[in-house]
Amino acid sequence: MADDLSDSEDVRETAVFSPLHPVFADAPDSVTFRKLRKRLVRETQEAIRSFGMVSPEKPGGGKRPRWLVCLSGGKDSYTLLSVLLDLQWQGALPVDLLACNLDQGQPGFPKHILPEYLARVGVPYKIITQDTYSVVTEKVPASNTYCSLCSRMRRGILYRVAREEGCEAVVLGHHRDDSLETFMLNFLHGGRLAAMPPKLVNDAGDLFVLRPLIGCAEEDIRRFAAQMQFPIIPCNLCGSQDGLQRMQIKSLLNEWEQRNPGKRQVMARALSHVRPSHLVDAGLFDFAGLELGAPGTKDDGL
Repeated sequence: MADDLSDSEDVRETAVFSPLHPVFADAPDSVTFRKLRKRLVRETQEAIRSFGMVSPEKPGGGKRPRWLVCLSGGKDSYTLLSVLLDLQWQGALPVDLLACNLDQGQPGFPKHILPEYLARVGVPYKIITQDTYSVVTEKVPASNTYCSLCSRMRRGILYRVAREEGCEAVVLGHHRDDSLETFMLNFLHGGRLAAMPPKLVNDAGDLFVLRPLIGCAEEDIRRFAAQMQFPIIPCNLCGSQDGLQRMQIKSLLNEWEQRNPGKRQVMARALSHVRPSHLVDAGLFDFAGLELGAPGTKDDGL
C-alpha cells in the first residue's frame, strides 16, 4: 500500500480514466471536466505525498488509518470528499474515510441535504447536532465577526468526534487561496509571517489536522463543484456579516490576479520557498553566529 502514493504517474492516469466512484455517476463526460478532475486529483495526491499525510505502515501490519473528513456543505468540502474518494477508489489512498457534518443549529439549515447526498453516493457518514449558533450569536456582538469563536467551538467538537470514531486525522477543505488569504491577514493585521499548514498536530498531541487541497486553486474547485452540481448549503452565519477582513483580502488578491494573471500561483510558490537567512527573525536564523571566513549566504541584492 505504501507504494501506491509513490508511483505518481501511474496513479495520476488511472485515477482519472479508470471506472469511477459512484460520487461521479452524474459528472459531465467532457474533455474539459476530465482535465479539471485530473488536475485536482494530481495536486491533492502530490500534497498527500509531499507532506506525509498518510501514516507509514507499522511493522506487523495494524489497523488501517481512518480520517474524519469534515463536510460543511460548501463547494470546498464537497470537492475534498470527492477527490479523496477518487484516490481511495483507485487504491492510491490507503485510508478509511468517514464524512462528518456538524449541524450547528443555524436557523433554516436544511438537515436533509447532506444525509441524502451521502447515502446516495454510498459514503459512510456521521451527523453531529450541537447548537453552537446560539452560543456564538449570544457571546459575540453583531458588529463583530463570529468566525473565531465559531471555529474554535467547531474544532473542539470535531476533535471529540474523531477520537470517539477512532480517527487519527481531521481532514479539512482549505485550499491554496485560503492559505494565501491567511498569510496576508497575518502579514497585514497580525504582524507575523504564517499561513495555513498542510499538516499539523493538535494541541493535545493525539490528532493530525490535514489539508489535502492546499495546492488546489479555488477557481478550479468552484468550476468542479458547479459541474458536479453539488447540493451546496450556504453558511448564513459568518456570511451574513459585511466588511470581514478576509473578504477585503480576497478582493485585493482578485484585483492583483486580474492585473497580473498567475500572481496567486507565484505567491503560493513563495510559501514553500522560504529563506530564513533573508528575513529578520533571530530566533529562526543565527545571525549572531555568522563569522567572516565561513561560507556566506547568497545576497540577492533585494
